[in-house]
Amino acid sequence: MAGINEKLEQIVELEKQLSKIKDVDILQERILTECRRIINADAGSIYEVIDNGASLKIKYGQNDTRQKLLEPGMKLPYTSFTFPISETSICGYVAKTGKPLNIKDCYELDESLPYKFNKNPDILSNYKTTSIFTFPLKSEKELFGVIQIINKKDEDGNVVPFSDEDILLITHLANDIVQFLENAYRFQAIVTRMNRLAALRDPKETGGHVERVSTFALEIYDRWAFNHSIPLIDSQEFRDNLKIAAKFHDIGKVGISDLILKKPGRFDDFERNVMKAHTCMGAQLFHPSEDELDTMCFNINLHHHDRWDGGEQAYPGKVNIDDYVTGDPIPQAEKLMGTEIPIEARIVSVADVFDALSNQRCYKEAWSIEDAFAEIEKCSGTQFDPEVVEAFIQIKDRIHAISIAMKDMEVPVKAS
Repeated sequence: MAGINEKLEQIVELEKQLSKIKDVDILQERILTECRRIINADAGSIYEVIDNGASLKIKYGQNDTRQKLLEPGMKLPYTSFTFPISETSICGYVAKTGKPLNIKDCYELDESLPYKFNKNPDILSNYKTTSIFTFPLKSEKELFGVIQIINKKDEDGNVVPFSDEDILLITHLANDIVQFLENAYRFQAIVTRMNRLAALRDPKETGGHVERVSTFALEIYDRWAFNHSIPLIDSQEFRDNLKIAAKFHDIGKVGISDLILKKPGRFDDFERNVMKAHTCMGAQLFHPSEDELDTMCFNINLHHHDRWDGGEQAYPGKVNIDDYVTGDPIPQAEKLMGTEIPIEARIVSVADVFDALSNQRCYKEAWSIEDAFAEIEKCSGTQFDPEVVEAFIQIKDRIHAISIAMKDMEVPVKAS
């Protein structure tokens, strides 16, 4: 195994990578992965503070032992639960006191301690937790969350306690992690406020919708990337940009007149064509592009209503965005089809339609999850990219669990 000086050098390089991640969720997932890797831990979880500091919510759980039992390309079941911050649980104690805990064997805790180890997850998963290191993610002003690292392994694969060297390395990294989280939360606040502005204009859209579409899109991409043998190192920046850009997929609706956007009845042909032009107006917000995120936002806005088969219902096609005048109906253009449509737009198209079908809107009842899946599958090869639909169906159970867990959610704005 690498010595401490080599690991410190790895941490310096890792910090450069983490500092570039803009999305909070992607950053949290990567933080957990890298903390485990640095000290060779088998499993772990990262928790986010919610309810104005009253509760912790699991964001990501990882377990190499359980992951190895799954088919290639599959992920551990999606879980979502919260619990109050109190000193009776290990994570609650760390969050409440701000002090890290290094536990050699969680089944041998002194009964006089205020916190207890919850054995139920071990029983349900047939997994044995032994050594645990839990530490807070805390700035001078705010607690962002808690990380729990489980079952340190030695060179022979045996579970051993976390060493003083392990604690030193993670503590060194944790100080900078908090700064990266603060930056990501600031960026998230900007994204959330922009989407709230769009929601004020369009009462049919909600913050929950854009968050679910963003999360679905990431899950679809991960499976699509596995199916195409794309190495994780090559997809990391794409994942970060996709998670953010998907949230802006309908931001162009801010440019639609209220007379059309909030019209209670059916649109006439002119109104429908103005409404379709939200794709062009959204793309204009990110044009000209200054970086890869801008480019992805542009592509998703402009092309998430294009169809795989280039059918008549597709729009806007091969438009020249420089020629479009804000507020005009959608211009006539040659259809875009197949792989001419950027992959990010093909993915968001599936995620957007699935969420629209499976959730209630002011103009429609929610479809059942099964009916929504069936509709997506039926439209494979016509409206949607067959390979994207294949990836979507392969993760059906995970999409279903996320849909239930994120139903009617809204995103609070963390101000720092």
